[in-house]
Amino acid sequence: MLQEVKCQVMEESGNLIFCRPRRPKLPGIFNFSWRTLPRMPISAQKPAWLRRRLPPAGQSATVMAAIKHGGLHTVCEEAHCPNQMECYSRGTATFLLLGPSCTRRCTFCVVDKSPVQAPDPGEPEKTALAIEKLHLKYCVLTMVSRDDLPDGGASHIAKTVEILRKRAPSVRVELLISDLGGSAQSLALVLSSRPNVLNHNVETVPRLYPKVRPQADYRRSLEVLRRAAAYRPAVVTKSGMMLGLGETHEEVLGVMDDLREAGCSLLTLGQYLAPSEKHHPVIRYVPPEEFDQYAKEALNRGFYAVASAPLVRSSYKAEELYFKAQEQIQRAASN
Repeated sequence: MLQEVKCQVMEESGNLIFCRPRRPKLPGIFNFSWRTLPRMPISAQKPAWLRRRLPPAGQSATVMAAIKHGGLHTVCEEAHCPNQMECYSRGTATFLLLGPSCTRRCTFCVVDKSPVQAPDPGEPEKTALAIEKLHLKYCVLTMVSRDDLPDGGASHIAKTVEILRKRAPSVRVELLISDLGGSAQSLALVLSSRPNVLNHNVETVPRLYPKVRPQADYRRSLEVLRRAAAYRPAVVTKSGMMLGLGETHEEVLGVMDDLREAGCSLLTLGQYLAPSEKHHPVIRYVPPEEFDQYAKEALNRGFYAVASAPLVRSSYKAEELYFKAQEQIQRAASN
């Protein structure tokens, strides 16, 4: 027998539905009430610019074998990245450390929220071995938030990079880290491993943090980037945002200004895609030409390089962005 679902429909226009269902509260990360917002149904047909053909297999089998053999996790799989097969075919992957479970309850994220386990002491060695076998010249290591650990997982990250440097001395390393609970000591420990790029995503505009990142703090995230630039000037700092969560144009530009003030040099902007009906809804699909305009705005503000397109994610073509930054740095040094 179907249960009646009461819903106050205010307006319908195409795929935009103004609707606030009267439904019971759900456990865990979704235990809050959504505002009445125009939202895209998860089943609605997505715009043509979000559709793409499957890439050729390329090196996919090799990458997947290295991940499986090491018992490793990738954010490509855990976060349902739309670029997963493209990156695998090019022989790259973003390795997820300290996972697969996360202690945070961000409403945009599909990463596992089951109880976390003690860090695998063999993970740093296995990760380094996989990267060595794949002959990567540039690798991206990311992490889940681990608020249960005294240092937020910083020592585990630093150890992974240390072992990696021994196995593959020439590899360039980009770290995509959590805010480490705001600990300056933990951040210093991560930076002591000498990453080439330190990435920490602000994810969205400050107004939306209570709904999107309830356990995070916008100013704390900016401070991570500011401290990184101050502690280790040689490191390139990077951040990213998702668009389509309900932010305004002016708010996005405001975040760009905040990031530049914090010393951030690289920026990624991509379309938010809701993993399920239980996650934060997609409020708007941002067209490609608007992403192009944001890229121009960011470059005008002094970012060394920007990746801005609907399917861009934090580590998408990360090596390319890094080398663009290096060109800017060298050009500035020669002037």
